[in-house]
Amino acid sequence: MTVVPVTSADLDASEISWFSALCSDDYRFLGVPDGALRSSFEHCRDIVLEAEKQGFRNILAPSSYQVGQDTLSFVAGMAPLTSTINMLGAIRCGEMHPIMLARTVATLDHMLKGRLTLNVISSDFPGEKEDSSYRYQRSREVVQILKQAWTQDEINFEGEIYNFKGLTTDPAKPYHTGGPLLYFGGYSPAALDLCGEHCDVYLMWPEPKENLAQRMTDVNAVAERYGRTLDYGLRVHMIVRDTEAEAREYADSLVSKLDDEYGTLIRDRAHDSGSLGVSHQSRARELADKFGYVEPNLWTGVGRARSGCGAALVGSADQVLSKIEDYRKMGIRAFIFSGYPHIDECKHFGKLVMPELKTCSLPHEYGRVPNQTPATPLGVGERK
Repeated sequence: MTVVPVTSADLDASEISWFSALCSDDYRFLGVPDGALRSSFEHCRDIVLEAEKQGFRNILAPSSYQVGQDTLSFVAGMAPLTSTINMLGAIRCGEMHPIMLARTVATLDHMLKGRLTLNVISSDFPGEKEDSSYRYQRSREVVQILKQAWTQDEINFEGEIYNFKGLTTDPAKPYHTGGPLLYFGGYSPAALDLCGEHCDVYLMWPEPKENLAQRMTDVNAVAERYGRTLDYGLRVHMIVRDTEAEAREYADSLVSKLDDEYGTLIRDRAHDSGSLGVSHQSRARELADKFGYVEPNLWTGVGRARSGCGAALVGSADQVLSKIEDYRKMGIRAFIFSGYPHIDECKHFGKLVMPELKTCSLPHEYGRVPNQTPATPLGVGERK
């Protein structure tokens, strides 16, 4: 299996993250709405608090226009309720004026005392359909402006979309020198170029390992052109039980009431439903066996009722640990897990798998910011 250079090559721990279902994405049976699991602030808050209790080091707060909670408002609300877990807030570039976004992020970073990370998203807005090259150019300019706001005394920027001159950055200085770590996912050449030049962690959705390895190789080649090395992350769902049979039985039950026509409607409501990345998830389902497994313990059934990340690791604790170790050997250091229902599966993972993992938060020192104190990895069986 191909192994690519990673920024955190000397890090013997992994960033293990969970997911808070801000976008009405919590079910006991996929495609069957459950009022108790709806995307309220209280329910999403409880997911975060359980993840922190179980020792997860970061939590993805996703973004959607049509359903769920506002991401940055939610992150702000969680700041005083948490103490150890990082918040990986999704920002859709262009949704907010970039100068105001810089100030908002800086404020959140201070509220969280540096426990803020950002997931950079380049997607269409409601009622719009922009060319991919335009969307990524917009994202590139937003990221460049953010970095000026976080590292310089003035913002002076002349781009194709944004132009600013002589703007003070006093309100926009974040808690961390250089600003939060930037996580990014995308498949097009423009996406890889943006990530290779400006971002810190390249996120992938689940595919067969040889596909992930090739994607990492491609991204690394782009980063090398800019004299940089990245970290790599995997976003994948989780079904872990005492035995593989129990895990597979639960996976089958999860889709046992799914109407495929309604599942298609769920997928299509997402603004990224036509993206290249989503098409790769669809391809994985097409290549899967009759039970939905595209490789041992990687089940594609979740994608029948979900856009974006569409597969789950399914198996016993030992099997899941083995898969995670395989990914680590490839160079993947960040993992964003989730499961249905999110609180219940968080507890399963916390009980069966987390005690066997050495965890950490990806330190700024491994990214673009010098002279920061790296987070201390937790040893096997330790919790924070």
